[in-house]
Amino acid sequence: MSTAVERFDERARARVGEHARTVVHEDELLRHPAYTRVLHWSVAAFFILALLSGFAVYTPWLYRGLTPIFGGGPTTRLLHPWFSLGFVVCFAFQTLNWLQPMSWTGDDRRWLRRVRDYVANTEKREPEYVDFFNAGQKIYFWAIVGSAVVFLISGIPMWFPKTFGRPTVYVGYVLHDVAALVMLVGFIVHIYEGTAAVPGTLHSMTRGTVEKRWAWTHHPAWYRRASGRDARADYEAAVQRQAGQPPGKEEQPRP
Repeated sequence: MSTAVERFDERARARVGEHARTVVHEDELLRHPAYTRVLHWSVAAFFILALLSGFAVYTPWLYRGLTPIFGGGPTTRLLHPWFSLGFVVCFAFQTLNWLQPMSWTGDDRRWLRRVRDYVANTEKREPEYVDFFNAGQKIYFWAIVGSAVVFLISGIPMWFPKTFGRPTVYVGYVLHDVAALVMLVGFIVHIYEGTAAVPGTLHSMTRGTVEKRWAWTHHPAWYRRASGRDARADYEAAVQRQAGQPPGKEEQPRP
C-alpha cells in the first residue's frame, strides 16, 4: 500500500474512532475497527438499495411490488443510479482500507490447493499460514472489485443514453446485468459464509471483535500476530481443557 493511502486510511480510522468505541473483552481480539464496520454496512445498504431499485425497473413482474418502496416508478428510476454510485464510492473506500490484507501471496496458492477440504469442512482448523483473509475471501473481494468497475462503466451510458447513443447503451445493458448477477451471487455466498458457515464472523462486523478461539481456528497467522501467541498450542490446550485433561498432559492428534 502506498504511503499516501496509508496516511489517508489512518486519518479516516482516527476520525471515525473518535465517535465510536469498540469494547474488547479479555477472551477477544479486535478484528474490525469502527471505520471498517461503517464502510462495510454502508456498502451493504447501498448495494441492497441498488439491487431492489434495479430489479424494480428491470423486471415487470417486480415493478408493482418494489417501486412503491421508493415512491413510484419515476422516482425509482431516478434513485437507482444514485444508489449504485453510493455503492461504488463506499466500496472504493473499502478497497483502499483492505488493499494490504487483500494482497495475493504465495500462501494463497497453497490454500487453493486444499479448497475442497475447506468446502467439505474436513479439517477442524485452518492451516498455520492463513492470515487476516484466506484466499477464498480474497477471490470474492477482487471479483466484486472487478464487477463494481464494470457496473460503474456500463451504467454511465445507461444514465445518459442521449449522449452515448443506442449501440453503446445496449452493450452497457448486457455488461451491467452480468456484473450485477456476479455481485448478487457473491452477496448470497457472502451472507452464508458470514453467518451459518462460520459462526462468529457476523459478530466481528457488528461489535468489531472475535473470540480468540475463532481467530486461532480460522486465521492462525493473524492470531499469532495480533496476540503474540502460538495458534496451534492454544488450540490444543483448549481441546485438552474441553476433554478434562490438564494442558500438555497428552499430545492431541493433528486435525
